[in-house]
Amino acid sequence: VQLQASGGGLVQAGDSLRLSCAAPITLEYYAIGWFRQAPGNEREGVSCISTVDVATTNVSTYYKDSVKGRFTISRDNAKNTVYLQMNDLKPEDTAVYYCATSAFGPRCRGGNLLQKIDFSRWGQGTLVTVSS
Repeated sequence: VQLQASGGGLVQAGDSLRLSCAAPITLEYYAIGWFRQAPGNEREGVSCISTVDVATTNVSTYYKDSVKGRFTISRDNAKNTVYLQMNDLKPEDTAVYYCATSAFGPRCRGGNLLQKIDFSRWGQGTLVTVSS
């Protein structure tokens, strides 16, 4: 089972993009993480969203420090899709972006310091290129 990330493209610095993550499985049962990998670099965690708390309808979200205030993760369980809204993009955001399901079900283990080992289902990524 693979997740499918989409929405990447070539943009200029300061522009915005919204990435989508979809899958043939029900995503609402899993925390979902977004990762990225730039050429020559390790895959790094960008953001994660927990499942919806049944009692409060709240979710927990986590962000890599360098994207805080610029990126927003959200989920629409009715559409079985998780989004990553990326604003004020910078050239250093250039990478292939991947989404993945948490191996710990509803939780984003690691918080703001996501580790790819804690995520189980991956898919093909989507390329984001930000020109200066």
